[in-house]
Amino acid sequence: MKNRARIYQSIASEHLRSHRQMLFMSGPRQVGKTTIARQLADYYFDWDNHNHQQLIVNGPEAIAEKCQLDNPKEKLPVVAFDELHKFPKWKNFLKGFFDTYENQCRIMVTGSAKLDVYRRGGDSLMGRYFPYRIHPFSVAELCGKTDPGDPISGQVELSVPQWAVLRQRGGFPEPLLKNEDRFSTRWHRLRNERLFKEDLRDLTRIQELTLLEIMAKVLAARSGEQLIFSNLANQVQISPRTAKEWVNTLVSTHYGFLVRPWFKNLNKALRKEPKWFLRDWSGISDAGQRTETLIACHLLKAVECWTDLGFGKFELCYIRDKQKREVDFAVIRDGQVWFLVEAKESDTAISPALRHYQQATGAEHAFQVACNLPFENINCFDYTRPVAVPALTFLSQLV
Repeated sequence: MKNRARIYQSIASEHLRSHRQMLFMSGPRQVGKTTIARQLADYYFDWDNHNHQQLIVNGPEAIAEKCQLDNPKEKLPVVAFDELHKFPKWKNFLKGFFDTYENQCRIMVTGSAKLDVYRRGGDSLMGRYFPYRIHPFSVAELCGKTDPGDPISGQVELSVPQWAVLRQRGGFPEPLLKNEDRFSTRWHRLRNERLFKEDLRDLTRIQELTLLEIMAKVLAARSGEQLIFSNLANQVQISPRTAKEWVNTLVSTHYGFLVRPWFKNLNKALRKEPKWFLRDWSGISDAGQRTETLIACHLLKAVECWTDLGFGKFELCYIRDKQKREVDFAVIRDGQVWFLVEAKESDTAISPALRHYQQATGAEHAFQVACNLPFENINCFDYTRPVAVPALTFLSQLV
C-alpha cells in the first residue's frame, strides 16, 4: 500500500479554518498524530527537541517572537506543539499563549495517552479547546474518504487485497502500509515495550509493573470477552479493586477499551460486566475474536469521531440478558439505541437475539455484519429490518 491521506487531516484543517479554539488531538502511540501536525503546521515545536524546549520554557512571548506573530499576515499561521504535556506547567503555558495570541494564530496540540489523561484531569483550559480522538486506519479511510459531512456516508468498495492486509496487519499506519511480516513483528514488540516501560511508568504510580504486564498478556487473549474482575484478579493474584484500576489504566493508555452493557428499559439485562477489546486486532489468532475486535474498533472510531465533530452524543455498548441472549454492539445516539450490530465471520442466518433486541429497543437498524461476504453496492442504512450485510460495505459507510 502507498501512503494514504488521513481523514483527520481534513478534520483538523477544517477546525483550524473555522474555529478560534485550540485543537487537541490525542490517541494511541504511533497512530499518526505527529505526521498530521507537521503537515498542517507553519511552526512546529516538539518538547523532545532541546531547542524547542528552551523556547517553550522561556514563555509564550518567546514562541510568539520565533513565529513573528506580531507581524500581520493574510492567513493566520498554525502553531503546533507536540508532546507538550511533558512540560510540568503546560496548562499554564497554553492558557497564557492562547489568551494573548488567539487572534494572531491557530494552535494545535498533539500527544498520546498522557495528553488525554491530563486533559481529563482538570478544567483550567475549559472553553479554550476542542478535543479530537485519532484512531488507526479503517475501511472508510482506506477507501479514500476524507470528508465526514454526515455520520453515515455512501458505500465505497475496498479491494479484496487491501481488505486482507487490513485484517492481517491492523490499522496502525506503519505496519499496515509496510505490509511485511518481519517489520510488523518488530514494530509491535517495540510499541509494547514503550507502552509498559514509558507510558505506564510515567503516568501511574503502579509499582508492580511486572504483574501489570502479566495481566495485559491475559487480557490480550480475551478480546471480546466479558470482564469479571474477581476472576481476573485471582488469575493475576491481585485484589479485584486493583484489577479494575489496572484495567482502567490500560484503557487510558490506549492498550484496549471497554464496551459497557446497555440496559435502559430492558428487563433482566446485565448492568455491570463490561466487555474488553484490544485496540489492535492484528495479534489475535482466533478468527471469531479477531472479527469481533476489528468491528469493535471500527465502531469505536465512528462513535468517538461523530461525538467530537458535534453530530450528537454517541456511545458504543452491548446487550446481554440473564438468558444469555446477546447482541455484540449497540450504537447509542443521544440516549437512544440507533442501530445494532452482530459480528460474524461468515454466518448470514440472522441471529434470533438480533431480532429480539431490535424489537425490544426500538433500534432503527439491525445488522449482522459478516467479514467473509463480498462487497455489495447497497446502502445498508436503507434497511430497517434485520439484515446480513458484508463488512466491506457496512464499514465503508462509517468513518
